Amino acid sequence: MKQFSFFLILLSTALVVSCGKNDYNNNTPPVPPIVSNVVKASGDSTGIIGSVNQFRALLGDSLNTTPNKTSGRREVNWDAVPAGFTNSGNFPFDFFNSTDPLGPNGRKRGLILTNTGTSFRVDSTDFVEIDASYAAQFDAFSKKRLFTYLGNNISEISFKVPGTSTDAFVKGFGLIFSDVDDANSTSLEFFAGTKSLGIFKASARTAAGGFSFLGVYFPNEKVTKVKITSGNSILASGIKDVSDGGTRDLVVMDDFFYDEPKATN
Repeated sequence: MKQFSFFLILLSTALVVSCGKNDYNNNTPPVPPIVSNVVKASGDSTGIIGSVNQFRALLGDSLNTTPNKTSGRREVNWDAVPAGFTNSGNFPFDFFNSTDPLGPNGRKRGLILTNTGTSFRVDSTDFVEIDASYAAQFDAFSKKRLFTYLGNNISEISFKVPGTSTDAFVKGFGLIFSDVDDANSTSLEFFAGTKSLGIFKASARTAAGGFSFLGVYFPNEKVTKVKITSGNSILASGIKDVSDGGTRDLVVMDDFFYDEPKATN
């Protein structure tokens, strides 16, 4: 018993010394907390539009449609994508950041999809060409095209100064998901360079509607990349969603929202 009591005294002394060293002798400044404004909602289009507009106001009230802007926001809704890039797996990774001086302004939005060797699909048929069971599965917030990654359930985006090849950052990014059944399956992870700014999960859809909006704004950070996790499986022939008798949570994407990208330099 005496030996045990002596051990406790030694342990307590070590803890006090250790705590004292950390509290008083460590000259490393504390890491400031990452501050973010998170806006999320689920429901039908009427049920989420208030949250969408709230996030739009955070990003900037003016919707930019031409290059050479320094404030305001950008949006991507896929609905102006031409037929040649719709209902196929050939959607260009840089479609929304054309650097051609003579190219249309609508393709100069500073958004880059990461090229991992597979493809993205913009679809106007609820993806029935992939599997017929998807016919009544997904709703489009802005009619009628939806968007998905065909490689896996994770995709990444980065930013450029619109119409240029200059690396850029944003303060916030938001996304409307369609048909989130599992609140743990779908998320956004934000990065400032290689530093993760956190993972934020989308809410599951409600009985009133199949949309889930998630937007995060960082007033003190520079977001250079966003990692999007859409459900827990890819869309593929023979793979059904849990709401249609399957075992997977299949999720697709609609509108993107982000503030005007600015040069990182």
